[in-house]
Amino acid sequence: MNFFEFQEQARRQSRWLIFLFILAVITIVVVIDIAILVAFGIMDTEQQQVLFSVQTLKANLPALLLGALVTAAVIVVASLFKTAALSSGGGKVARDLGGVLVEADANDPLRRRLYNVVEEIALASGIPVPEIYVLEQESAINAFAAGFTPADAAVAVTRGALEKLNRSELQGVIAHEFSHIFNGDMRLNIRLMGALFGILMLSLIGRRVLHGSYYMGRSKNSNGGAIMAAAVAVMLVGYIGLFFGRWIKSAVSRQREYLADASAVQFTRDPDGISGALKKISVYSEASYLNVESEEVSHMLFGDGQKMSMFSTHPPMNERIRRIDSSFKPEDLVQLAQNIQRKGAAAKEQVVKHQKTAKPLDGGLFNADKLIDQIGRPDFSNILMAAALATSIPEQISKAAHSSQWATEVLFYCLMDQDDETREQQLLLVAQNMGSDSEVRVRGLLNAAPELVREQRLPLLEIAIPELKRRPADYVSKVLTTVKTLSQADGQTDVFEYLLAKIIAQHLWESANPQQVRLSGKMSLMQVAGQAQEVIAVLALHGHTSSQSAESAYRVGIELLGDDATTAMPETENWIGALDKALPLLDQLKPPDKEKLVKALIATVMDDKQVAVVEMELLRVVCSVIHVPLPMIASGETNPHTSPQS
Repeated sequence: MNFFEFQEQARRQSRWLIFLFILAVITIVVVIDIAILVAFGIMDTEQQQVLFSVQTLKANLPALLLGALVTAAVIVVASLFKTAALSSGGGKVARDLGGVLVEADANDPLRRRLYNVVEEIALASGIPVPEIYVLEQESAINAFAAGFTPADAAVAVTRGALEKLNRSELQGVIAHEFSHIFNGDMRLNIRLMGALFGILMLSLIGRRVLHGSYYMGRSKNSNGGAIMAAAVAVMLVGYIGLFFGRWIKSAVSRQREYLADASAVQFTRDPDGISGALKKISVYSEASYLNVESEEVSHMLFGDGQKMSMFSTHPPMNERIRRIDSSFKPEDLVQLAQNIQRKGAAAKEQVVKHQKTAKPLDGGLFNADKLIDQIGRPDFSNILMAAALATSIPEQISKAAHSSQWATEVLFYCLMDQDDETREQQLLLVAQNMGSDSEVRVRGLLNAAPELVREQRLPLLEIAIPELKRRPADYVSKVLTTVKTLSQADGQTDVFEYLLAKIIAQHLWESANPQQVRLSGKMSLMQVAGQAQEVIAVLALHGHTSSQSAESAYRVGIELLGDDATTAMPETENWIGALDKALPLLDQLKPPDKEKLVKALIATVMDDKQVAVVEMELLRVVCSVIHVPLPMIASGETNPHTSPQS
């Protein structure tokens, strides 16, 4: 399955989740009502009525209705409360589990290695770097990704994973978690966490009520038996809730873990990486079990968060390893355990040498179908390209982009014009909007690297944006205003300036309002045919040198949409206005129709066998707004019939 098929599957599973949740609530309500009948039957010693007779049901109907309403209300309200609490994003989940944020300029070698691995995969995937956390108190090997969208995503790993996994194994684990981000699993998981909170909470309530009722039941209270019966009922309801919670999580999670493992192999092109991590979980005494209460988050972890006898949220470890490494035998783990014991508790760090010496792939060879398959699942060639491009950025600029004090100025630096007079005007605008200190920083960046290769600007944008998420709303507003004024300083807005302003505004808004984001909608291409044609026309006109070649590219894209190829190409003199009007509507397309649109856009770009930087930037901003994570593409000559080379 590709990215769009995974998105559609996630939508179906969301509906399945709602059905299972309703079924669980109904079952719990029925058990509560049975408990009420039992309790009234015990107290009703004078009238010898059959417990479940029609007469008994009628006599106790008000109590039964009240019990059902209260139970359903407790579950629903608790679930809504938890969902609202999670609306601040994936970082909330990580912090609740004791996660410590990893700064972009971390000096600790293990944290630096972790940040580099996450950054490489994020750049290769075409999304800003997510927040990164370490669960410092956890010695087991585990990890998770949490959030509603890539804009508010957080990736967390345990201290044990940092210390016990080498770079290849850590890369496999992180690639596994990125698969959950792209395939809709992360959004589904956090919704599941909120929905099941009310059910799982009953388990805790049941235990406490039973504990308290033991002492009340021993008193001389004439209703002691009824109280004990009610306590046992609440306890049973709690365990029923726990049963349903684990059943639902198991039903939703297991198959997706296999798919994420397979995607990790595709990411890294190194099956030994993720299989090595799984093997180490199998042989270490701590395994993947967490010290903190992990019932709520067990379905989103890389490995089981606790020991479970039934309805584990993850497939058997040996089966996961066997699917990746067909030659694996369980007895191999004995030898691995002996090797680890000889070498010590922590595995030696291994550095991947080719990531320091790798050069950008020549030509960016790809075809439309191959690129569609890479959306949400970039392969190792994309990671190499991202690592090489990140390495090519001047050292001073790279350090500034990773610094919380300088990240904002890096965004301004990327917008500086080549014309000296315009640049001085832009620096004055920075001083007026952000203060003289900000202007001094931008001048320092310009002195360090007066010119920046155009291909390096987009990775810098993705590295610097996450730092803005931690700033106050008024500061972010000033940054957006400054970006807009800098873009208009020369009297016109180019594609990168439009991309920068659009992506910053979208990413920051979505990270603050994740629950309001919809990754896809229910509209069909037929409903927005005019808007799709305008976007294809904008792409064709920007990426081709003559009106004839632009017309040819437009026809190719229109044919893939299924529209009439004789339709005149729309006039798009105000291309910014056309995109601003069209993209929000195209974002509401169903996943299959969105896939069709993206194929048409790619075919338009590739019609002249070249991918210009301006086309890459336009394609990127379009895909970003419609929530399609476009992987990194190299500019240059292309062959539409050739697959990417590594």
